[in-house]
Amino acid sequence: MSDFYEILGIDKNATKEEIKSAFRKKARQYHPDVNKAPDAEEKFKELGRAYETLMDDNKRATYDRYGEDGLKNAGFNTSGPFDAGFGDLNEIFESFFGGFGGFGFSQRNANPNAPQDGADLRLNLEISFEEAVFGVKKEVKITHLETCDECGGTGAQKGSKPETCPTCGGTGQVQQVAQTPLGSFRQITTCPTCNGKGQINKNPCPKCKGDGRIETERTLNINIPAGVDNGSRIGLSNEGNCGKNGGKPGDLIVVLYVKEHKEFKRDGVDIYSAVEVTFPQAALGAVVEVNTLDGKKELTIPSGVEQDKILQLKGAGVPYLGNNQRRGNHNFVVKIKTPQNLSAEEKQLYSKLNEINCNKKPSSKFIDKMKNVLHN
Repeated sequence: MSDFYEILGIDKNATKEEIKSAFRKKARQYHPDVNKAPDAEEKFKELGRAYETLMDDNKRATYDRYGEDGLKNAGFNTSGPFDAGFGDLNEIFESFFGGFGGFGFSQRNANPNAPQDGADLRLNLEISFEEAVFGVKKEVKITHLETCDECGGTGAQKGSKPETCPTCGGTGQVQQVAQTPLGSFRQITTCPTCNGKGQINKNPCPKCKGDGRIETERTLNINIPAGVDNGSRIGLSNEGNCGKNGGKPGDLIVVLYVKEHKEFKRDGVDIYSAVEVTFPQAALGAVVEVNTLDGKKELTIPSGVEQDKILQLKGAGVPYLGNNQRRGNHNFVVKIKTPQNLSAEEKQLYSKLNEINCNKKPSSKFIDKMKNVLHN
């Protein structure tokens, strides 16, 4: 993974102005129209990723704590503004070089009429604690873009075809030459006539208004496997927005949010909960009934158990994701209840117990009576 601060040559406490200044300097050095080194374009893309991340407060905070993997897991786009084809260069360079962005990327611009893949979509889905543990099938509704069935995605009314834009000649862009401190460069902008499509529809499709795509609601059944956790992701291929010009659809990314349980806490595949025992049960041992993911079960309390001791039911935890035959454990933290509002007889008995602790040997008759009272 790249170190964004190292790429820009700044420290981790750099201000946004310092980030901009560092990017401006590095951009002049590695811009592919200025630097002809074989790796100049790749370094320029790295600069873009670093700049775009560190200039966004939320992304920067996530990156500082978790790195690039953390950005991906949080759902942020980590490709940067340049990896998709240099389309966002104008906005950045206009702020640095007085409106003369572009820097001559006409030779790198893709054909606007070539197939373009559809965008991925994200769906946040809340599920219960038990649904995350044992899995569930969920029915959800999403809204995404589908190819217009009226025009087949051309954007043109039936019986007509799109025509090449006369302003840009089908490139989707127009350019002009500008003088900058770095020399003569071309400023490339989106064609104002066709809005970058390279084609115009004199008779647009009435259903999609010439876009070739329509917004559609769709119902999906999502199989959530046993063992998923908060933040788990499920990818559904081809359920994102449809592509353009025959491009493949994007995917739907389902991000799971698991509700907290009122009694159980989860740590990976293990479950934790408390079990309350009385003084007699802690001293003498007992078998008590406890709640588990599988319902009521019996838990053995060993004699002499201490406060916060962990007792375990093996195999009563969460199934391993992808291997439901294996499960974690259920850990019970012992909490000893202190008796309240003692009766006179109970006070007398506890006083006797205190004498025992002071090494005064009680009679066997008293011990039998004490056991009987405590158990009852």
